[in-house]
Amino acid sequence: MNAHASFDFLRSQVIQSLDIEVFEYKHRKTGALHYHIAANRDENVFLVAFRTVPEDSRGVAHILEHTALCGSERFPVRDPFFMMTRRSLNTFMNAFTSSDWTAYPFASQNRKDFFNLLDVYLDATFFSRLDPLDFAQEGHRVEFEKADDPSTPLVYKGVVFNEMKGAMSSPSSVLWQTLTRYLFPETTYHHNSGGEPACIPDLTYEQLLDFYKSHYHPTNAVFMTFGDIPVEVLQEKMHEQALNRFEASPITLSVPDEKRYFSPVRVEEAYACDEADLSEHTHHVLGWLLPKSIDTEALMEAHLLSRVLLDNSSSPLRAALESSGLGSGPSPLCGLEDSNREMSFMCGIEGSEVDKASEFETLVLDTLQGVVDEGVDLRMVEAQLHQLELSQREITGDGYPFGLQLILAGLSSAIHRGDPLAAINIDPILEMLRNKIQDPQYIPSLIKRWLLDNPHRVRVTLRPDDQISRLKDAAEKEALALKKSQLTPDEIQAVIDQAHALEARQQQVDDDSVLPCVTLDDVPLDLKLPESQALPLSQLDATWYSAGTNGLIYQQAIIDLPLLTDDELALLPLYSHCLTELGRGELDYRANQALQSEVAGSFSAHVSIRGLPDNEQDVKAFLVMSGKALQVKQQELLSLMQDTLANARFDELPRIREIVAQQRTRREQSITGRGHSYAMMAACAGMSPAARLAHLNSGLASIQSVKALDKRLDDDTELAALGTALQQLHAKIALAPRRFLLVAEDDHLAAVQNSLQAIWADVPSTNDFTPFGLPATRSSVKQLWLTSTQVNFCAMAFPTVTGQHPDAAALSVLGDFLRNGYLHRAIREKGGAYGAGAGQDNGDAVFRFFSYRDPRIEGTLDDFMKARDWLLKEEHDPKKLEEAILGVISSIDKPGSPAGEAKQAYHASLFGRTPELRREFRKRILEVTLEDLKRVAGEWLNLDHASIAVVTNLKNSESLSESFERIEI
Repeated sequence: MNAHASFDFLRSQVIQSLDIEVFEYKHRKTGALHYHIAANRDENVFLVAFRTVPEDSRGVAHILEHTALCGSERFPVRDPFFMMTRRSLNTFMNAFTSSDWTAYPFASQNRKDFFNLLDVYLDATFFSRLDPLDFAQEGHRVEFEKADDPSTPLVYKGVVFNEMKGAMSSPSSVLWQTLTRYLFPETTYHHNSGGEPACIPDLTYEQLLDFYKSHYHPTNAVFMTFGDIPVEVLQEKMHEQALNRFEASPITLSVPDEKRYFSPVRVEEAYACDEADLSEHTHHVLGWLLPKSIDTEALMEAHLLSRVLLDNSSSPLRAALESSGLGSGPSPLCGLEDSNREMSFMCGIEGSEVDKASEFETLVLDTLQGVVDEGVDLRMVEAQLHQLELSQREITGDGYPFGLQLILAGLSSAIHRGDPLAAINIDPILEMLRNKIQDPQYIPSLIKRWLLDNPHRVRVTLRPDDQISRLKDAAEKEALALKKSQLTPDEIQAVIDQAHALEARQQQVDDDSVLPCVTLDDVPLDLKLPESQALPLSQLDATWYSAGTNGLIYQQAIIDLPLLTDDELALLPLYSHCLTELGRGELDYRANQALQSEVAGSFSAHVSIRGLPDNEQDVKAFLVMSGKALQVKQQELLSLMQDTLANARFDELPRIREIVAQQRTRREQSITGRGHSYAMMAACAGMSPAARLAHLNSGLASIQSVKALDKRLDDDTELAALGTALQQLHAKIALAPRRFLLVAEDDHLAAVQNSLQAIWADVPSTNDFTPFGLPATRSSVKQLWLTSTQVNFCAMAFPTVTGQHPDAAALSVLGDFLRNGYLHRAIREKGGAYGAGAGQDNGDAVFRFFSYRDPRIEGTLDDFMKARDWLLKEEHDPKKLEEAILGVISSIDKPGSPAGEAKQAYHASLFGRTPELRREFRKRILEVTLEDLKRVAGEWLNLDHASIAVVTNLKNSESLSESFERIEI
């Protein structure tokens, strides 16, 4: 592949298993490296990353990531990043701050759009304006509580400041930062690159500028691209618009080797927990420092070792952690961390007590020694190698674009000056590992060398403390009071002036014509959807999708749910989880999970419940058993599914007890990361039957119910009754009508069809059952859900219409229009929340507002309604409507993985959202007018019908109206 004249070609490598070729180039003038992944795919991806090596926890790299996107030399507008999200057909736009790198990626299927975004990203990263007011907005600032009144207290504000307050409300985040602080005593990983809230206010604007000048330079950059655009075209843009204006930098930024301990370290620290009962809230974790991540052979060996020890309940270390009785279950910090320059391995338990620390450490070390002494079953090791092969072959793309996932697989190696080509192409190492694992001492030798004989080991005990929140708040207020007392009259005026200047800057209307854009003329006329094929099988309802899955097959058994009692409905989440986690037939749960890992890349079950396109009160529901495997394992996967349905057992009561305890702990800890989702579910709970059940079974109400269930199961009689109830529920579902979804490449159709007929045709089912249904509901709430959090999550919902109603398209566009034009500025920029938005949910017939990691409550709730008033009272530029329509179309047209697109199309049709209806709805989106937006906002966003839910803490709730129902989580 020909390089641009400004770049030297270094090498290339074909990776046949992924149908790509990877090229490495070096920019002659600056030394910038460019890795290009050539693929026959039109979703092109760009990423530029910089080595960013913080020396403290003030959050300089994170705040710079935010501030760099607030205007640049060619695009001197206040917010080009968010403005481009509205003027683009991107399939991905974001920026990441990791522990020692910062990356700016985007993806698009439209070439015009791709080059528009490339222009903006190159200018934003290499020629950022870094306005002091943007630093104040995105990073931190002080203002008087009432901006014009110096008699009121000083308060901290800033988007990153509030984001990190929210992030560090999570016990898992505190645990991770504590562990790495001791595991890395001297290198950059010792610090919190995102920023500790207590340290962020110490960062100065001058320090931000210095960091930008030293770190955001081409010599310190890595460029990575993916797709079908010729590499010389990409390089010409990169050179002409950025690189040719730089000389090579004499600065070489890198992370040195960590100084190793000669004996293990044991520490105990505390985290904020405002629960009334602090028992069983302690975390214990062991962490080891391993070899360098740029050693690709060691990297894959470490991944294999981690999987052998921890992958599932048949894995020796996970089995010990699950059944130890020392805690509620394994810690979320179990596994391999491979993005830092030196890898780390960790394992732990949660839901424990402080005095269990030594027992926990002994349990882990004894378990590892037992594996060394007794060895590991070769079948288990081969199964985990099989999992690594699956991960290499699978064409992903349902979360991040496939090309971006490949780029991220090689990024850490590129940042640390390793070999990203080897990191992406693991086939040769997999082959080497197939030979190595034949030696029965191979896995034991890794355990001995990297874990048992490795003195660089840290044990962290993190205990709950119900005083920390109060003490932190008091310390922050005391520091601000001291700062205020030392302000001179000129400094007081400067604080007021900055608040005024920032507000004026936030209100200013930029000339967005300086930014490139796509228009509705660039939108594809049709929605591309995969085509299905009904298989001609007797007694079986089966649908086939042909897709480029790279040798994998995806199988689903979809079972109609019958009418269930309230008690049975409450059991659905636990039942669907236990179905593949417990034993079957003669196999106990550990033997079953071991066999699953030999056969399938994944095997799980979930319940899918949605309202119909023309009536949100009319619902359909299915149990979906889903798996994927290499084609050679397709028959075994079908047999596994069939045997699970026929012979699932729910008599392993101790295991059920463990699962409930683990679910309780995980749900409790999920609030600070998913608070906005939980708040929206609570606000929508009365709007439709499906929304109500979602709130009860997977929302905030489910956290209450699983806590209550966990306590009840201390009684063995209750536990036995639960096992019986699960078995009875399974018997009720197992004979229900079922259908099958199969996704693979065409040449596998005949084999799969024959296997399906042979394995499933004679499995009994019945049509003699009452179909699933739920009672109708259309009501609102006004609730405060109280938990341990430093920030708030606000939601407001309004009853609206389903997708087939004429107003549904306008309501869908309305969400983007209000976010772009009002909510982003009012709630994020001015209010300091990390995020805010709005959107229509056609399935539940509801329009929702939300905020994320928000310092405010009442102001945000007011802003939700002010957004409606702004729309109705102001005159609006038609271009802003076009931007909102583009955003909705982009989300509709966003590609997924080949298998993901097939599954989405199938399940949409299953609930009545046929390809015809989906194409018609997309057409209606393109026809929405400003008059439509005003009409539907006036008609449907009526405060009298609003439903409100806020996730907050007890202290914040005290100043709010008594009209709110207060609920302790």
